[in-house]
Amino acid sequence: MTQFSDLNLDPRVLQALTDAGYVTPTPIQADAIPPALEGRDILGIAQTGTGKTAAFVLPMITRLAQGRARARMPRSLVLCPTRELAAQVAENFDKYTKHLKLTKALLIGGVSFKDQDALIDRGVDVLIATPGRLLDHFERGKLLLTGVQIMVVDEADRMLDMGFIPDIERIFGLVPPSRQTFFFSATMAKEIERITKTFLKDPARVEVARQATTGENIAQGLVEFKPTRRETEAAEKRAVLRALIDGEGEACSNAIVFCNRKVDVDIVAKSLKKYGYDAEAIHGDLDQSQRTRTLDAFRDGKLRLLVASDVAARGLDIPAVSHVFNFDVPSHSEDYVHRIGRTGRAGRSGKALTISAPRDDKYLAAIEALIAKPIPRVENPLKDAPPQEVREDRPRREERRTEERGERRTRVRGPRRDDRREEAPVPAPALAEAAPTAEQPRPERAPRPERDHPERDRSDRDRRPRGEPRDERIVGMGDDAPSFILKSFAERRAG
Repeated sequence: MTQFSDLNLDPRVLQALTDAGYVTPTPIQADAIPPALEGRDILGIAQTGTGKTAAFVLPMITRLAQGRARARMPRSLVLCPTRELAAQVAENFDKYTKHLKLTKALLIGGVSFKDQDALIDRGVDVLIATPGRLLDHFERGKLLLTGVQIMVVDEADRMLDMGFIPDIERIFGLVPPSRQTFFFSATMAKEIERITKTFLKDPARVEVARQATTGENIAQGLVEFKPTRRETEAAEKRAVLRALIDGEGEACSNAIVFCNRKVDVDIVAKSLKKYGYDAEAIHGDLDQSQRTRTLDAFRDGKLRLLVASDVAARGLDIPAVSHVFNFDVPSHSEDYVHRIGRTGRAGRSGKALTISAPRDDKYLAAIEALIAKPIPRVENPLKDAPPQEVREDRPRREERRTEERGERRTRVRGPRRDDRREEAPVPAPALAEAAPTAEQPRPERAPRPERDHPERDRSDRDRRPRGEPRDERIVGMGDDAPSFILKSFAERRAG
């Protein structure tokens, strides 16, 4: 079996590996390090969690062991899609260079430009950056890339998903054409293949597993969840998640819960904390310092459940993650591979459970087509029982709907007819007394005085012949009432 001592690495690098307890390289490391030390370009394809980071860091620092960096001109460049992944590469660099005098700078968002400029001005051997922050420094005139000897693109397919490919192509145009280039990824899309053909020269293709395969040491399961009502789907789904966590018991020492949307990350984290679970959220909208604190607590074992968006699927290298829960089925099938790859790392066993609703059928079919095998179905732990969260929330929801209906009826329709009749009653006997009966002679009506209404007078004059007097008779009911109505009142009073 191949040992690290057989790979012609720098003795000081070997000493750092021994101090870390590493003796045997992983397949991707054993196949990629020898051609990389020869100066060849590398195209590495391997599933997540197989040691791709060390596969390019170890030969890179061995080649950089001789030489000296100049101000604002890094000797090597590592591009990463997320801040977390860039920080992870920086940690690996520190681990393997403890016996070497190599310097590094980490250029990511959420950190002061001033502090990063100070490191670049002193000169660094390794520059680890996200594409956006790197171009920001370059456009401000604080960085020159003409001294780059080795360039690494880590998680190249994730760069494509996040829209970084135009930035990557621009950065390739800023570095010398004589550089050595490493491309590493778990999947290889057609767009990535086009870039590799353009910017890599006769690369050594290192593929230790079929593209987009999942580790055999990861036990997968799928819960087919059917909500009872559309408006309670989210609450029922959270109840299923809690039941799955409880069902794993002590075996679930720590876990990552993945959601598709950032807003769902916050909602699920708050719901878990409400029911007494030790959980925190992490996604791209949070402040970088808060993201760092949360990751450190999870890495140190002080946090049990990490609720995350896909920003964490490529940036976490925590060997002891026991479980991964997919609260949502990922809309991109490749993300499923990276999500469950957060568990079962470094030869350990892991478990990944996914909750699938009927609307996720097309995404689920794409995932099973990608990994070339069906995901084993797992029985819903709640079965048909209504979740506690839904039972508790239903009375409040019905009460709130009733109140809303009452307010809407009062606001739009006003008081009922019966209420208005009670407020302004009209007594029938009084009306009968005031009105003349059919037998009584009707008193002569006094002539109605002329009203000062120019428009009405002008209209009347237009309708009658000139010189004819105005007709003062009442047309229609006017102030009088028909005799049959008055008779009914009189008969009722007499009876």
